[in-house]
Amino acid sequence: MAARDKTRLAVVVGGGNILRGRDTTDMDRTVADRAGMIATSINGIRLTEALNHLVPAVHLSAFGIPSFVERYTVERGRAELDAGRILVLSGGTGNPFFSTDSAAALRAAELNLDVILKGTNVKGVYSADPKKNPRARFYAELTYEQAIEEKLAVMDLAAFTLCMERRIPIHVFDIDRPKAIIETIQGKPIGSRIC
Repeated sequence: MAARDKTRLAVVVGGGNILRGRDTTDMDRTVADRAGMIATSINGIRLTEALNHLVPAVHLSAFGIPSFVERYTVERGRAELDAGRILVLSGGTGNPFFSTDSAAALRAAELNLDVILKGTNVKGVYSADPKKNPRARFYAELTYEQAIEEKLAVMDLAAFTLCMERRIPIHVFDIDRPKAIIETIQGKPIGSRIC
């Protein structure tokens, strides 16, 4: 629905359902992160296929996979958005030691996007993990500085820093909430806003 309303959308996909490099203990971290980046490309292929049944979407990766996924460039990404396609972006930043959050912040900055929408498995940002601490305080709105100072584990420091520098707001919401993405784009006050 958002794509049909001419909203420019880019989806940065993760690969944690297949492999999360930072959590792998039996592999060198660089190698594990490379495998994790490939995992994001698998998810990107799946998501693009699903989206293309509804709206035009194109999948670009930080590293090309000949015959499967074309390589991302800023120019190509901007052109696809201008043509009204949803971008599915995989491969993270293309470098180890950077999270999907960092990739989302980087791509939002490069593509001149207005906001980052971060779907998660809780209502929004809390002072602690609400699944482990029922007394965790919910934040409807907070500053980048506050998120960094309180070491809130919503995004990594590199992502927060880039968003703060470029003044890109971050909306964090429960991805399982029906129509959460649409409602967030429409400006409804769901989840948390970091700005």
